[in-house]
Amino acid sequence: MSKLFARFVKDESGATAIEYGLIAALIALAIIVGAGQLGNSLNDKFGKIANKLDTTGNGNL
Repeated sequence: MSKLFARFVKDESGATAIEYGLIAALIALAIIVGAGQLGNSLNDKFGKIANKLDTTGNGNL
């Protein structure tokens, strides 16, 4: 029984899988946050362009 417990304590494959899972989760979170910020930035930019076109356009559309 002690050999089984010692082998279980030395086995680090589960810890490695958990570490890779945490790294993948952090990368996914960074991508989600970055994409959200990029989307907001693009929305603001296109909104400014649309407002500029509205104010400088001739309105005969």
